Amino acid sequence: MSCSPGQSDLDAPAAEISKPLSKAARLATLATVVVPLVGFAAAVVSTWGWGFGWVELGLLVGMYVLTGLGITVGFHRLLTHRSFETTPAVRFVLAALGSMAAQGPALRWAAFHRRHHQHSDTRDDPHTPHGHGGGIWGVVRGFWHAHLGWAFRSDAAGLDRYVADLRRLASVRVVSALFPLWVALGMLIPAALGGVLTGTWTGALLGFLWGGLARAFLVHHVTWSVNSVCHLWGTQPYPDKDHSRNNLLFGVLALGEGWHNNHHAFPTSARHGFRWWQVDASYYAIRLLETVGLAWKVRVPAVCTAAD
Repeated sequence: MSCSPGQSDLDAPAAEISKPLSKAARLATLATVVVPLVGFAAAVVSTWGWGFGWVELGLLVGMYVLTGLGITVGFHRLLTHRSFETTPAVRFVLAALGSMAAQGPALRWAAFHRRHHQHSDTRDDPHTPHGHGGGIWGVVRGFWHAHLGWAFRSDAAGLDRYVADLRRLASVRVVSALFPLWVALGMLIPAALGGVLTGTWTGALLGFLWGGLARAFLVHHVTWSVNSVCHLWGTQPYPDKDHSRNNLLFGVLALGEGWHNNHHAFPTSARHGFRWWQVDASYYAIRLLETVGLAWKVRVPAVCTAAD
């Protein structure tokens, strides 16, 4: 199925009233940022005492890929942009994995991202790095806002209307409501595996540090770099819509999300890496689901066919 360049998910007014974040929400956001950072630091320090072996590497990479695909395939390409269809069970699993990345409940994540596309790089974009002043200081301020600062700002009123379609899906409502459970499981599963695979409590602790906290730290900052880095530095094969960029480094690290200018030109495409050399692990995962009959109506623009 084809998709048109610049196609948006819904229409929204150009100016939206903000409502302040509650103190509890600010503290929760702060904890979400700080705790994985501390865990990452502790994991690095632990290499001097306990080392870093194959079990820790496997848990780090395995949980990174699973929760990363939960964000890129589940939250982003499936829920936010509806770029393919699947079964309720697969939707549930992908949304649960995305929730384990600890970036907020599925419905809220999708609402923010749809708003970002509706107002990309304008004053109503929740995390644009542009419009924060001139010179080097303006770039620094913009980078900070796009990467992380926006999460501490006021929410736009009426975010729920961006995800009215998703609220009609029971699997999405349940996963979104159980967000704290998924975050906890995302930490406990690697800890349990580390303990079982090594037969020690030290293995469980290292599994928690590397597969849980350190992994969350890395997934957070790679994902947030798509908002910041990929709206500042990279190439623009489709320059007319906004300041989104294709960035090779985050094309790889973010499992295909770094081909961000391609994505903004064709938002509903399940494929972001249009050229053979533009590695897009998330699209490969979707194609695998399609091959085994668990995904259908996979939306890919005609430009991809021409590129192939």
